[in-house]
Amino acid sequence: MNIVPLFLPISNLMKNHVCVGILLLICSYSGSAQDPHFSQFFEAPLLRNPALAGLFEGDIRVQGVYRSQWGSVTVPYQTGSFNVEYKQPVGRGNDYLTLGFELLYDRAGTTNFTTTNILPAINYHKAISGYKNKYISLGFMGGYVQRNLDRTKITTNNQFDGNGYNPALADGEALTQFNYHYWDGSVGLSFNSSIAGSSTDNYYIGIAYHHFNRPENSFYVNPPVELNPKLVLSSGVRFGLDETSYLTLEGDFSKQGTYSEGIAGAMYSYKLGDDLDKPAYTIHFGGYLRWKDAFIPVVKIDYDPFSIGFSYDANISELKTVSQSQGGFELSVTYSGFTNKSNTTKDAVLCPRF
Repeated sequence: MNIVPLFLPISNLMKNHVCVGILLLICSYSGSAQDPHFSQFFEAPLLRNPALAGLFEGDIRVQGVYRSQWGSVTVPYQTGSFNVEYKQPVGRGNDYLTLGFELLYDRAGTTNFTTTNILPAINYHKAISGYKNKYISLGFMGGYVQRNLDRTKITTNNQFDGNGYNPALADGEALTQFNYHYWDGSVGLSFNSSIAGSSTDNYYIGIAYHHFNRPENSFYVNPPVELNPKLVLSSGVRFGLDETSYLTLEGDFSKQGTYSEGIAGAMYSYKLGDDLDKPAYTIHFGGYLRWKDAFIPVVKIDYDPFSIGFSYDANISELKTVSQSQGGFELSVTYSGFTNKSNTTKDAVLCPRF
């Protein structure tokens, strides 16, 4: 998240042994901020890499993810993502263009530190084989970011007088603004291919560079603080096990300033119904590991054209003593399908998908 909760016991200062949660401002001030993340990262492709837009079977995909975390420790951090992708052929060849839109909302901690991202995206898929699903994609995403907080809910250790909290004392924070905005940009590249000509078995790899314009990112005017660029490496592979089941492995590695994060895992999928090409239901279950942070079991069900997924973070970091191993839950909902337009990708032999 973009702010850090710090919990300081002050029983040595207060006779009634009260433990007060003090929310310190803006770790962007120290230059070590990290972006919000999702455990179901595969349900928010534009946040991973704008060049992953359009890698699905269909003309249009709409996805929403909601995350709530650290409710066992402090005021829950709440993050929501909503993205739309529309894919269409370009010219008479096998190239495609995907137009996308990402809306990201993040509210953190006691001060209601809120970030809203409005990010349109575009991705061009270039076919590099005339007989096999093999594409290289170049994507861009950028737009408007707005941040604000509620100054009235800030408390600091300057306001404790030795006997208790005293709201008459100044908080000691030299803030001159409580909201600001900036323009942000990302670029990405990906390669997507089928395996041995299969229509279902395929893989992808990608690399993205976020915040390449290094926008200023602080409530403090002086000194100005730039948002660290973020590098994200992504990959995934899907292959059939038999006529009714398949396995999907996916992972991301990201680095932003001094912070790095790795998450990877697998899901087993089983088809239900008489028509295995278009099953009535597909059930997915598996698990992911965010390195040194959380183990994440995932359950998902497809009922064409919708998918619903649920995951829960079991905290394994040093915070597990306070959180009692409780992290956060996520809910995702996806719609994907074809349009009735003449340029639909429904019957296309060659088309980028995963």
